[in-house]
Amino acid sequence: MKNPEAQQDVSVSQGIRMMFYVMKPNETSFETLEEVPDYVQKATPYFISLMLLELVVSWIRKGKPSGPLDDALTSISAGVVSRLPSWFSRSIELTSYIYIWENYRLISLPWDSPWTWYLTFLGVDFGYYWFHRMAHEVNFMWAAHQTHHSSEDYNLSTALRQSVFQLYTSWIFYSPLALFIPPSVYAVHLQFNLLYQFWIHTKVIDNLGPLELILNTPSHHRVHHGRNRYCIDKNFAGTLIIWDRIFGTFEAEKEKVVYGLTHPINSFEPFKVQFHHLLTIWTTFWATPGIFNKFSVIFKGPGWGPGKPRLGLIEEIPEVKGEEVPFSSAASRLLKTYAVVQFALILTFYEETYTDKAVLSQVTLLLRACFIILTLTSIGFLLDQKPKAAVLETFRCLVFLMLCRLGHLKSFIPSLSFAFEVFFSICFAFWGVRSMKQLVSDPGK
Repeated sequence: MKNPEAQQDVSVSQGIRMMFYVMKPNETSFETLEEVPDYVQKATPYFISLMLLELVVSWIRKGKPSGPLDDALTSISAGVVSRLPSWFSRSIELTSYIYIWENYRLISLPWDSPWTWYLTFLGVDFGYYWFHRMAHEVNFMWAAHQTHHSSEDYNLSTALRQSVFQLYTSWIFYSPLALFIPPSVYAVHLQFNLLYQFWIHTKVIDNLGPLELILNTPSHHRVHHGRNRYCIDKNFAGTLIIWDRIFGTFEAEKEKVVYGLTHPINSFEPFKVQFHHLLTIWTTFWATPGIFNKFSVIFKGPGWGPGKPRLGLIEEIPEVKGEEVPFSSAASRLLKTYAVVQFALILTFYEETYTDKAVLSQVTLLLRACFIILTLTSIGFLLDQKPKAAVLETFRCLVFLMLCRLGHLKSFIPSLSFAFEVFFSICFAFWGVRSMKQLVSDPGK
C-alpha cells in the first residue's frame, strides 16, 4: 500500500501533464480514495499560468487581451462559488459512487492495473458525454449548466465559469462504473476529465490537424459554446470527440462563432449568473396550462413549448450576424481597478482558507464562505452599476472589519493585518459617504 502522505505532492512535470490528461497509470493509481490528490485544487497555479500565457499570445497576435476583464472576473467568481461546498462535505459524485460500490458492486477490478485505468478513462468520458448532452436537452439540468455558457467571450477563464449545483445531476451518469471500478480510480479520472477541458477554452489555438479526428479540441469546443444556429446542441465531448461522431452530434467549426446564451443575461452578478434560468423555469411552469405540459417544461428541452418538438424549433433561435457586441460594464476605469483589487484579495483569502480548512472550525468556514459570496456579489453589483451597489459595498467592508475583530478572518500575511484593517476602514468610510449621498439625492433608490 502506498503512503498517503507521499501522494499529496504533484511535481511541475505532473502538473503540466495533468492539464492535458497525459499522466501515466503507474503514477496516478491509488489503492484508497484518501490517497488520491486533489488535482483540481493543485491545478490553480497552472490555471493562472496558462491564462497569463494566453493573454501574452493574444496580445502579440492581435494587439489586445484575450477577453474583457469584467467577464473574466465573473467567470472566476463562478468557479470559486462552485468549489465552496467542498469545504463542508465530500462531493455527491464521490459519496453516491462509494455507496453503490460498497453495496451493489458486481466485481472489483484491480486498482493498480493499467487496463482498469484505461477502461475508467473511457467510462468517465462516455458518462460525461451523456451527462453533458442531457444538460443541454433537459431543462432543469440546463438551469445549472447554462452558467458555463453565459459568458459572451471565449477564453481560458470561461472554463472556470462553473455551476454550483450541476454535480447534483451529473453523478447519475457515472454511477454504473461503481459496479466494477474502484472509487480511487474513478476519482482520478473524474478530475483529469475536468482538467483536460480547461485548455480547450481558447481562441488562440487553431486547427490541430489529425488530432481533430479523435480529441476534443479548441476548434470543436468553440462550436459547442456558440449561439449560431449551426452550433446549438453540438460537440458534447469531454476528452474524445469520437462520441459526438458516433452519436450524430458532431459539427465542425464553420463561419465565425458568436458566444454565449441565445438570450444573453447582460449581468455580472453571481446569483443571476448561477440561478436566473431557475426563475425562468418557475415562471414558465406556472404560466403553462396542463399537468403534462407543466412537467414537459421541466423535463424537455429549454426551447420546448406546447406543440413543439422535444428540443424546440431551431428556427426560433435568434440569428446572429457575427457583429454582436458582448455586454460590458459601464463602470469607470477607477471602479474596475478597485473591483480587481478586492477580487485579488478575496481570491487570496479563498486559497488560504482552502489550505487551512482542516484546522478551521465549521463556524469560521461558514462565515468565510458567506463573506466570499458577499464580496463576489458586491463586485457584481459594482460592475453592473446597480443602485444599491454602494450600500452593499459599505456593508461588506463593515462585515470584514467585524470578522477580523472576532478572529474569523485574518490577513494571509500577519504583519499586514493592521494595514488591511486600515484599508477596509477607509473603504467603509468612502462607500458609506457615497451611500448617504445617494440616499439623500435619490431616496427612491
